Amino acid sequence: MAVTLGFEALQGVLPMAEATDLLERAFAHEAAGQVRMSPKFVTDFSGGSMRILFAVDSAAGYCAIKAYHNIQGAGVRYVVSLYRLRDGELLALLDGRHITDLRTGAASGVIARKVAVPGPVTVGLIGSGHQAATQLEALAAVYPVRSAMVYSPTAANREAFARRMSERLGFPVTPVDSARAAVQGHPVVAAASSARGAEPVLRGEWLGGCRLLCAVGNTRAQFAEVDVRCFEDARLVVVDSVHAMEEAGELRRAVEAGALPESKRATLGQIVTGAVGVPGAGLVLFKSVGTALQDLALAARYYELVGASAGVPTATDLASVK
Repeated sequence: MAVTLGFEALQGVLPMAEATDLLERAFAHEAAGQVRMSPKFVTDFSGGSMRILFAVDSAAGYCAIKAYHNIQGAGVRYVVSLYRLRDGELLALLDGRHITDLRTGAASGVIARKVAVPGPVTVGLIGSGHQAATQLEALAAVYPVRSAMVYSPTAANREAFARRMSERLGFPVTPVDSARAAVQGHPVVAAASSARGAEPVLRGEWLGGCRLLCAVGNTRAQFAEVDVRCFEDARLVVVDSVHAMEEAGELRRAVEAGALPESKRATLGQIVTGAVGVPGAGLVLFKSVGTALQDLALAARYYELVGASAGVPTATDLASVK
């Protein structure tokens, strides 16, 4: 019988470093040809939208579906369905909110591990929501972060975020009153905004000296979080999905403008396996759209850990039954 794992059951189970390890392993499986993923299936309807993603990881022995829907005025709800690949049995239904936030941060952690930045490091951050928090947490798990600055449009939100993250991570996080002030002069920058518009919230002209830019806030074709200049200035652009070029508006704009030739594109799988090397200097831009493979990697581990503690048979237990 499938187990249901709610939001509270997942809290505090996976530290960021382990989540990053899990994704790094999953990306290696992808690079080895052991993964198949669908593009996002998006259905818009009056008052909301639904998105569905699917991935199968033959090396891990699982497949997963993530579905998430947005109802105007009610917010977004996520569910991850985890299946055992050997016989197709549904193993678990997991609340996907925490999984989504954690894997988005961990994906940036994977690329950060490959992009050397001399310490101590300062971080510029746009956004003050759950994914902004996991971005900062993931970067702090890789780099010796000395301090960070954060901007979001609502002063109360950015101030509360700065207090909370300063206490959680042990270094000062300072709220500032513009996106430019937040990112200018920092070697590591993350954009995790909730902005939904055609006008980018981050401009490449502000990023002099930036070594790593993680752009994770936009996954829609009609919007853009960072401008074309960011792609023009990047020595390497890394994506977390082969479908990202169609899914993210900033990538589409960069291609149309001639700022993103294939010669400077790579996937995280290629970076993890060393098939594509990271340049020793210059800007590396990581554009994340999120994938069901990332959800699968974390959902499987949550199932193995939390399911076992609840007395639910895990995939390993079931595989040993004759």
